[in-house]
Amino acid sequence: MGRQRSSKPTSFDIAYLAGVSQPTVSRALRGSRSVSLATRQRIEAIARELNYSVDKNASSLRSQRANTIALLFFEDRTPDESNINPFFLAMLGSITRQCGARGLDLLISFQKMEDDWHVRYQDSHRADGLILLGYGDYTLYARRLEQLVGAGTHFVRWGSVGADTIGPTVGSDNRGAGRMAGAHLLSVGRRRIAFLGHADGHYPEFADRYAGLCDAMRAQGLTPEPVLQIDALTSEEAGQAAARTLIGRGAPFDAIFAASDLIAIGAMRALAQAGLSVPGDVAIVGFDDIPAASLTSPPLTTVMQDMKGAGQLLVDTLVAQIEDRPPPPGTLPARLVVRGSTGV
Repeated sequence: MGRQRSSKPTSFDIAYLAGVSQPTVSRALRGSRSVSLATRQRIEAIARELNYSVDKNASSLRSQRANTIALLFFEDRTPDESNINPFFLAMLGSITRQCGARGLDLLISFQKMEDDWHVRYQDSHRADGLILLGYGDYTLYARRLEQLVGAGTHFVRWGSVGADTIGPTVGSDNRGAGRMAGAHLLSVGRRRIAFLGHADGHYPEFADRYAGLCDAMRAQGLTPEPVLQIDALTSEEAGQAAARTLIGRGAPFDAIFAASDLIAIGAMRALAQAGLSVPGDVAIVGFDDIPAASLTSPPLTTVMQDMKGAGQLLVDTLVAQIEDRPPPPGTLPARLVVRGSTGV
């Protein structure tokens, strides 16, 4: 049954006729570049046909900002049952400082993916926009991102930056970092390098890191061996199980590049239990440089992401979106921190 139109046309009438959301209509009539030209023209034509005029008072009321943004953590299995990846906790300080520098209040909340968390924030005017940290399987998370985009929600997330990214995204140059880690292992004489971490579209950041490792190996005339890639999520238990699987396959290896420090730490435990020394038998590189990385024995060589820059860029990108300005570039460089686990 069609929508019954009131005597005075509204933006909801336009949205119904245009087949878009009401926030999309509002952004289109403001001339926002976040709405495609074709969609803007269609919405403007319908508005003219309906003799629609913007209610200036309502528009002013809607444009009032709370000067608050919400930071939403999503559950991620951890040994301490906090369910927040320590990597994201390290990012919190820089996000808080950048909010303070911009005069913004920050709401922090822990969410489950199945909850309608966005409704409690921007849609209820508690916050002007959302920063999303942590998500698990991207193929499931992508559906939520598409919903946010369709609803016109202001948000930015930390993740893999690419041409197929859904919504504003800030992240490290994961492929470049993978090449850097691979080049380091090759420079210390390792040739059979295993990768512990998912390497598919379910976990695109991990897949980019593995692709970078493969780039580095191929540049030296080496062919990556699929048998040396073991799926693992970000936990010590997963890293330990993946390393045991790797050892059990019987294929020789002399190095491991782990997709995260937690995976690397778990792998080091499994190697020790199997009587393999680090770095004598196996050199190992992690990713993230969490505090525990420098406390392992030997200390873990790892890739450090720019935590200060990440927090600043997440806030700046969200504010640019709220203010309808082009966002800054979303990719940050990473650097290698060399420690004892690679024998240097």
